[in-house]
Amino acid sequence: MPPPLILDPSTLDPAQVVYSQDEIYSALPQQFEFRQLDWICFHDPESRTAAAVREIRTDEWWVRGHVPGNPIFPGVLMLEAVAHLSAYTCKYIQGFQGMIAYGGVDGCKFRAPVVPPSRLLLLCREIDNRTRRIICETQAIQDGVLVFEATITGLALPS
Repeated sequence: MPPPLILDPSTLDPAQVVYSQDEIYSALPQQFEFRQLDWICFHDPESRTAAAVREIRTDEWWVRGHVPGNPIFPGVLMLEAVAHLSAYTCKYIQGFQGMIAYGGVDGCKFRAPVVPPSRLLLLCREIDNRTRRIICETQAIQDGVLVFEATITGLALPS
């Protein structure tokens, strides 16, 4: 049984650009093929929630080799995308200090394949924010259906 959604997608406008890709990746170190967020479309500091969009395109570098003829968006890239949303949200919006690296992933479930072309709506809720650690619940929705979920722990490293 899928968990409740972090945010109600009907209350979000995925076309709204709150933070552009250039703004996100001027703050995060990932570049080139590892820019996994297209834009952040929602952020609420009070509820510690955010949403972002990841456009899954047919011309991406992984399409040719990840199940040739029937490409499936790699789960590790979905995980990377929600990690970017978590890091940006906690470090740059909530004031988390230092470089953020993976500390752990719990409860990771891939509930349905994601094939191009499509749009993923990524959801994030910060559930713990300490001096050296953050924990975020994350989800990905495609066409109103939950396709991914995980709890991500990030660790602060000296920057």
